[in-house]
Amino acid sequence: MRVVIDTKVFVSGLLLPESTPGRIVQAWRDWQFEVVMSNLMLDEIERVLLYPKIQSRLGWTVDVISRYVGLLRFRTDVVSVEPSAVASTIAKNQSVRDPGDLIVLQTFIAGTADVIVSGDKDLLALGDGYPVERPSEFSQRL
Repeated sequence: MRVVIDTKVFVSGLLLPESTPGRIVQAWRDWQFEVVMSNLMLDEIERVLLYPKIQSRLGWTVDVISRYVGLLRFRTDVVSVEPSAVASTIAKNQSVRDPGDLIVLQTFIAGTADVIVSGDKDLLALGDGYPVERPSEFSQRL
């Protein structure tokens, strides 16, 4: 199964390993499914991990964060996103309330993923046109 994990879910999983997002991240680490990411998503994850509050809670240095993102590039299927082509496909199918969510949708389409895992209400609102599941729903499959 190919899965796009929203940045908030992914980072929550790192911060709270005993939580539902934490169990999802652990299941990925245990090779239970394949994560699909784009360079845009990886950049966003790195940017969020570098927030002082997040960095402090994880206890990670800038070097550790850089190495972790490098590991993500190695352990995930990093797909190329062509925003113009994918955005036009999305526009034909759904109206996207939050333009920031286009990165996730573009990654989903370009990566021919099976599901998006997100708690974002704007992404969840696209559930009629795309397979978007809350972390709690997705974790029940694991």
